[in-house]
Amino acid sequence: MATLLFHDRYLDYDFGPEHPFSPVRQEMTIDLLDALGHPVDPVEPPVASREDVRRVHSERFVEKVEVASDGTPPSRARSFGLNTGDVPVFENMDAATRGLVGGTLHGAYLLAQGKADRVLQLGGGLHHARRERASGFCVYNDLSVAIDALREQNLRVAYVDVDVHHGDGVQFLHYDDPGVLTVSLHETGQALFPGTGGIDETGEDTGEGYALNVPLAPFTEADSYLDAFERVVPHALRYFGPDVIVAQCGADAHFSDPLADLLLTTQTYETIFRQLLDLADDHADGRLLCTLGGGYRLDAVSRVWALLALLIQGHGPPDTVPREWRDRWQSRTDRSLPPAFHDSEQTFDVARRSSIESQNRRASEQVLELVAPHWH
Repeated sequence: MATLLFHDRYLDYDFGPEHPFSPVRQEMTIDLLDALGHPVDPVEPPVASREDVRRVHSERFVEKVEVASDGTPPSRARSFGLNTGDVPVFENMDAATRGLVGGTLHGAYLLAQGKADRVLQLGGGLHHARRERASGFCVYNDLSVAIDALREQNLRVAYVDVDVHHGDGVQFLHYDDPGVLTVSLHETGQALFPGTGGIDETGEDTGEGYALNVPLAPFTEADSYLDAFERVVPHALRYFGPDVIVAQCGADAHFSDPLADLLLTTQTYETIFRQLLDLADDHADGRLLCTLGGGYRLDAVSRVWALLALLIQGHGPPDTVPREWRDRWQSRTDRSLPPAFHDSEQTFDVARRSSIESQNRRASEQVLELVAPHWH
């Protein structure tokens, strides 16, 4: 039983026309699903309350976001990650972000109450936000709010992050909780924001051994990525035994993405998403909550997220992208919108390919070796 969550208020989370984290990405995705004959009939979730946000964020941080919501930077804004190039303040910032948090939180409640098995939140994925700091296009951490609510129901939560950037906010907000397993596959922090996510970040106190990171070399291709995923994720889930899997499904590891250097294709994403669905069936009685996240090449991100929506509802990908959709959105992108749904066959001119593959294999092996002593 799949449930899709969306409300027009999600589009209010908007840093401005020049900012890459644009609500146009969701509009294009939803319109593509409609053009494909699978229109989104979403559940419209409530807005998260202030108390919901305070599950994981401090009072003084929430106050700063509230003050910034008239469009004017508060005092010491930058020390809280606000009024930066990544997180410029905008009117109604607090309400707009709570709208996204409300969707992810509602998805968690649906799973906890047995009202849904698979949930796709068509927004959110704000995985960089910390307890007292906005970061990386993320104001409030919707994922951690949802995870905290699931933990309140005594549910064990496995968090899997396939965004190209390390899921640092989620990891550190649950770093000492043995009831939350965080697994992040990302381009190495030595080359990419936020600079964290090394294999040695494995948790602290009673949470030691419950944070796993697979930092991947720039120009990692599909086979090497999938090898790392298949070495680490199924093994970790089999050991941990989650009640629920929460997944951040950013699309910015696509080869065309302007903000990173991994080389995945839409076909790679299909494999990843199918594996997540199978892993949820195998280890969490099918309970899976997916959010969106990064992804900044419009033609790619709209196809990747439409693919996710189709698969989570039990549909396969189509062969082609409808011409009327391409005509409607062509003016919004500087790239020609492709007529085929999946990427054409790609051959990348990658120097040191074997070295990259060896480095990734070592990273995936080493992280399992590091956490093994803490698994009983």
